[in-house]
Parts: sequence; C-alpha cells; structure tokens
Amino acid sequence: MPEDWSQQEVEAIVADYFAMLDDELEGRRYNKAEHNRNLQKLLNNRDRVSVEYKHRNISAVLWQLDYPYIDGYKPLARYQGLLRQVVEERLIGATELNQTIARSVQVQIRTVPSLRNLKAIQVPPPSRKEVKSLVQDASRRKTTFVQRNYIEAEAKNRSIGLAGEEFILRVEHERLWRAGKRTLANRVEHVAKTKGDFFGFDILSFEPTGREKFIEVKTTQYSAMTRFFASSNEVEISVAHADKYQLYRLFNFDKQPQFFVLSGSLRETCYLKPVSFSAVPT
Repeated sequence: MPEDWSQQEVEAIVADYFAMLDDELEGRRYNKAEHNRNLQKLLNNRDRVSVEYKHRNISAVLWQLDYPYIDGYKPLARYQGLLRQVVEERLIGATELNQTIARSVQVQIRTVPSLRNLKAIQVPPPSRKEVKSLVQDASRRKTTFVQRNYIEAEAKNRSIGLAGEEFILRVEHERLWRAGKRTLANRVEHVAKTKGDFFGFDILSFEPTGREKFIEVKTTQYSAMTRFFASSNEVEISVAHADKYQLYRLFNFDKQPQFFVLSGSLRETCYLKPVSFSAVPT
C-alpha cells in the first residue's frame, strides 16, 4: 500500500490545485500536465497517476463542500482525512479564490452560445456508481466548515437559467428539423416563458414520433457532476409524468456547452436531499 501523503505534500498539492482552479474560473489558460510534472519534483516519489488521483480527491472535497471543482479532475471519493482538513483550512483563507467564485456565480449571460455539433453536445450521465460513492462518503464525513452556498447561488442566477433554456430550445428545434419533422419543430414551446414558470418544466418538445416531452433545464457554468436544485413541484411533476419528463443537465455552459438527460421520475434518477422548508410560526 502507498504511504499516506505528508502534511507538506498535501499543502503543496492543494495550493497547486487552487491556483489551477482560479485560472480556470478566470478563463486563463494553464497546462495540467505541466503542473503535474512540477509537483512531482516537490513530492516524495509520487508519480503522475498518484498526483492526478490526489487532484481528483481534492475535487471530491470541493464537491462535498458545494464548491466548483476543476473540469477534467472528476471527483474521486475515499480520500485521506488530512486532505479534507487542509482543503477546509485553505478555503477559509483563500480570499482571492472565494472572490473569483463569488463573481462567477453572479455573471450575466449576454449571448446564448451558438449550436455547433448537435451530436457531440449530448453525453451520457455521470456514472451512478461514482455518484453513489461520493454521496455515501459525504454522509460519513463530519465537519464544522461553514459552507458559502456558491452552487445554490449560481442555480438562482436567472440569467444563466434563461440562457440555458434558450440553448436547449434551439437544440430541440434543430433536432426535429434535421429529422424532417418541421411541423413538430415549429411546435416546440418555451412554456416557462410563454405560460409561466409554474408547470414544473421549461420546454414542451416532441419525439420524432410526435410523443410529448416535458423538459426541465438545469444549467451550470461548472462541471457535469455539479449539484443542481429541484423544487418540490418539479419533483412531483416528474413523478406524475414520468413517461414524458426529461431533465436536461447543461454544464460547462460558458466554455463548451454539453448536456446529459435524466429521463423519468427525479425520485428514481437522482439522490434527493431536502435543503429548505416552508414554515409558519408555532
């Protein structure tokens, strides 16, 4: 078994990861391979794969703390306890990084990204096994870290949400148009805009057969496994219309937009965690 990483090694890789994350959020170019090579010189005989795994562990910690993580370092659970401690300590003092994230969640989308390769933008959902591992690992971790709710703040950014809905509206129209179903394409409707945001879904679309699709769009600038938020109404509509309901998770929206689809009841396709309550005085 490989030895646990020392305090000095963990401090070094967390600092390196935070520098890359800040570059990514600010849109600056950086080279992951170069960072990896430079880190190996500071570590105790750690190879490229070992460094990459540790980077993925840091992504898992950030995911569990509701922070964005580096795209390309997919969160990997079951990490060293010292790593969690150092990440939390660094986050408390990472004023510049926290300011960068705070700015990114408040961004206003001026232009909806263009639709290029229709086949390339839809990808498979994240592995259920990997998501389950992250959720179970998070439930075992105890922390006093005060979370800043960046992911929730981004989810409430109406500019991002509306731009994502308009992007998927174009996707559905183009998909049906290319299938030769132009009449159906012209019937695709942005119901959240034309009728109101209370139907439990955003877009009424169709399969090429003419069957209706109730599409709820959840958009993030961040990576595929970033958490999203669903209202109780959206969950119940997904249950009542499981045969029609499809959640489109749109990610990397400000870079190279891609999406995956969860079809059916959100109670079946997602791990749901209650995060708010309706209350009256007792």
